[in-house]
Amino acid sequence: MSIAACLFTPSPSFSPLPKIISKFTTSPPPRLYLSLPSSSSSTTTSLRHRQPSPFLTFSVLPGGDGGDVNHNNNNNSGGGGGNNDDGKDKGGGGDENAGDKNKKEAVMVLAEAGRSVESLPQDLAAAIQAGRIPGSVVERFLGLEKSGFMQWLMQFGGFKERLLADDLFLAKVAMECGVGIFTKTAAEYERRRENFFKELEIVFADVVMAIIADFMLVYLPAPTVSLRPPLAVSAGAISKFFYSCPDNAFQVALPGTSYSLLQRFGAVMRNGAKLFAVGTTSSLVGTAVTNALINARRAVDKSSASEVENVPILSTSVAYGVYMAVSSNLRYQVLAGVIEQRILEPLLHQHKLMLSAICFAVRTGNTFLGSLLWVDYARLVGIQKAHEENTALE
Repeated sequence: MSIAACLFTPSPSFSPLPKIISKFTTSPPPRLYLSLPSSSSSTTTSLRHRQPSPFLTFSVLPGGDGGDVNHNNNNNSGGGGGNNDDGKDKGGGGDENAGDKNKKEAVMVLAEAGRSVESLPQDLAAAIQAGRIPGSVVERFLGLEKSGFMQWLMQFGGFKERLLADDLFLAKVAMECGVGIFTKTAAEYERRRENFFKELEIVFADVVMAIIADFMLVYLPAPTVSLRPPLAVSAGAISKFFYSCPDNAFQVALPGTSYSLLQRFGAVMRNGAKLFAVGTTSSLVGTAVTNALINARRAVDKSSASEVENVPILSTSVAYGVYMAVSSNLRYQVLAGVIEQRILEPLLHQHKLMLSAICFAVRTGNTFLGSLLWVDYARLVGIQKAHEENTALE
């Protein structure tokens, strides 16, 4: 009887019973009166002491607007589906929660370093205020900033975005350009053998094109931390779509950011168009230089006039642009976004020296493979022809 009296006796500090019972009847656990003590005084005390508990516990019931009975600022609940207690993605509030978490992490890192948001570059400060980058990115920026050369290099937005995504980016550029001459020359010799010196002008053109393109092959498909300002409202639909695409189709999205399959495919298309322009331009330069050398050789050695022909500039340039847009684009997207960022980096992130060595080996093999594929492709489309002796041997 004391239990019943306690349950049905209104209390000035406790909400009416019908609302409580309706709240509890929607959940599977046992009803409240089954767990109350036998003493009426203790029952009243327990109810008053635990008053907030039912609202806090059941404010995340499934359905509705997340069940915020007290009408508090419930940032952790997503519309239409509620949320879990730690504010992870469920419903519409996940991105907002991730943004708040990113901002708190970034501010904490800055506080530990004795820095303020205002002391950072404008684009980085805006990204922190918007909650687009986590504390780990800010920590990496502060580490890179200690080097005078890196601090100067990060004045350029493209380098800053890539260095914040990968602190080994500059080392990878050096690897690629450093081994480019040797691996491409070795690949040319592997394919041409005894005709290597007879086709030296063509080999030279290939190496020149490779040196010009190697940097862009590392730069364009590299994963980035986007610090770009928002587009103008008047921007077209195509511009807005490609703006939302990542720089690498396979790169890991930062917390609070996600990319659809269409956006990742758009990254392949956008980088393909850029690499087509890079390949075509570099080939124009390379073949022009090669033709100049061939003509100079003919002027000095008349006997070589019939041995070597001028390289066709337009067809070679377009073919190399297509090769860069397709073969090089896909290989370097997979290399940077899958092999390095998703496989090697998680395994060896605490062993930078070993990670650099393996990246060097993988990139060297990729460069050599690309040289072999280019020679075969060039012969396939007819812009390069093997020497007569080589054809006879085949």
